[in-house]
Amino acid sequence: MTLLVVLLSATLNSTYSFAQTTSIVTDDASIAATCPKPRDNFYNRYLHTEKMPLAYDYVHEKDVFWEKRIWRLINTKEKRNHIFRNPQAPFISILLEAAKKGEIHLYSAWDDQFSDLLDQDAIHQLCHSSDTIEVVDPITFESSYRVVENEFNPENIIKFRVKEVWFFDEETSSLNVRILGIAPLISRYSDDGYFLNEGPMFWAYYPELRNVLAKKEAFNPHNDAARLSWDDIFEARIFSSYIIKESNIKDRRIQDYTSGMNALLESEKIKESIFNFEHDLWTY
Repeated sequence: MTLLVVLLSATLNSTYSFAQTTSIVTDDASIAATCPKPRDNFYNRYLHTEKMPLAYDYVHEKDVFWEKRIWRLINTKEKRNHIFRNPQAPFISILLEAAKKGEIHLYSAWDDQFSDLLDQDAIHQLCHSSDTIEVVDPITFESSYRVVENEFNPENIIKFRVKEVWFFDEETSSLNVRILGIAPLISRYSDDGYFLNEGPMFWAYYPELRNVLAKKEAFNPHNDAARLSWDDIFEARIFSSYIIKESNIKDRRIQDYTSGMNALLESEKIKESIFNFEHDLWTY
């Protein structure tokens, strides 16, 4: 009789302990399911997602008294342009992610007139490269070749090309500038690893791109609470660049007829000619 009582007591205790353990596990799972995701701040940041770009003033053709097309180069190695290489959100990644989602269109780099639209397959090929590697079986020691796909590395994009138009508006009697397109520059190499050339990866139409850039924050080294959008960066000209080409009859770049320090002096000469044009319109 005593043995029977001991067995019943042990069975009840084990059953109660199992029920307690099951209850604890169930409670932990429910808490984890209902617990909100931790935020990396003490308040919610959402205003930048609702921001819209400031619309341009309407310009009629008859009001454009003078215009000049300019191509600029942005080198992200310069200190002022380090925001383009932010490891958490590189500028090239913003462009590619928006293109994959269908928010913007990308155009072929064959010309800078936005004439050849790229489809999603072409965009995928731009973002990935394939290599053939040799694989050795560890058991039979037989070798075979396999094609692998390499992910795109944003750190490979160091320079950006900007196409813009400077014009004088008779309606407002002011000299203005409008950006037309942005192109990341990529270095191309041969199969042996030798450098071939450097050219645009694709062209993005800036007026269409503004809606995306207005909702993307750019790093502000002076104040984390007052970050500007990428649309603000380009509209306020908060970047460093130099001119590499102006519209001309031979459609040649500065590097086609000069180089080195003379190329930088030619760039400044073009910049000063635009400033002097506006300055000479007025009488003091």
